[in-house]
Amino acid sequence: MSGGVDSSVAAALLKERGYDVTGITMNLFFLPGELCRSEELRSCCGRKALEDAHRVAIQMGIPHFVVDLRREFEAAVIADFVREYGRGRTPNPCIRCNERIKFGLLLERAKRLGAGLIATGHHARVVRDSAVGRYLLKKGKDRAKDQSYFLYRLSQAQLARVLMPVGDFTKTEVREMARRRGLPVAEKRESQETCFAPLGGYPGFLAGRAPRAFRPGPIEDLDGRILGSHKGIGNYTIGQRRGLGISGPRPLYVVAIDATRNAIVVGDERDLHRKKLLASQVRLICGKRIEEPVMVKAKIRYKHQGEKARVIPVSARRVRVEFDRPQRAITPGQSVVFYRRDVVVGGGIIDRSLD
Repeated sequence: MSGGVDSSVAAALLKERGYDVTGITMNLFFLPGELCRSEELRSCCGRKALEDAHRVAIQMGIPHFVVDLRREFEAAVIADFVREYGRGRTPNPCIRCNERIKFGLLLERAKRLGAGLIATGHHARVVRDSAVGRYLLKKGKDRAKDQSYFLYRLSQAQLARVLMPVGDFTKTEVREMARRRGLPVAEKRESQETCFAPLGGYPGFLAGRAPRAFRPGPIEDLDGRILGSHKGIGNYTIGQRRGLGISGPRPLYVVAIDATRNAIVVGDERDLHRKKLLASQVRLICGKRIEEPVMVKAKIRYKHQGEKARVIPVSARRVRVEFDRPQRAITPGQSVVFYRRDVVVGGGIIDRSLD
């Protein structure tokens, strides 16, 4: 229970369906000072979120526990986030948190409380395909809120113990269910920020943890000509236009980050478009490995609409993805996730785009 409307309604639905429900809130990262209590903060980590979750649990008459996973979150998620930015990559910490913390460590803690299943407020669906004896991860009913992209790394063992009750409803329907039940979080705004770096404050968070990522260096064009200097690769990501501090006859965008040389490479809008990428750390929900080329719809970031692509095996956990059309700003460190209709096939971590 994050203190938001989705997890609160999930708990209410399960209780009404006869489940023995216990609420658990994870303490992952407490924000400093009054920020963690601000109504303007759209993050699920903070004292205000914990208090909201507790209020809902009291109203429902269910037990509520707080599980302190700050040390584990620091080691599994934040350390990886800092390391990846230091390599000039742009990681997605929510994907790693789901894999290692929410559906990893939390499942184990739930066992200690005697729980056989864990439920969340994710807008996604888990169904068992009896024909093949496997669990499928599907998109949520509300396509605009679908969160299956963040869950592609879950294993069959994890999916077997997961319930996602709100995945069968739209966000509007979820809020209406919260209103009808008189839940105090019915009108609460969504949590859309990274919990440990609210308000988009990645550079400020990273500066004290990865100082080498904030050393000045050259800004170059694709021919190697130096056009100016940057304030550290930790301030930039692929596709970025603002904040470069250089001017020219046409708009320039970050097209590559070379951490080895501490250089930012810029180019035109057209230089951002690529048809191929290489991905590693591949995980598949619908099978053990890809042994021959398969056609999918692939998303290269959460808000990406997805595009038809062919996935070609390179090795056991590496693939090459070839899109039908060039895609803008393929970003190392982000995940590419494969779909067949509304079913998640799997995905991997983008290593680089290919010419």
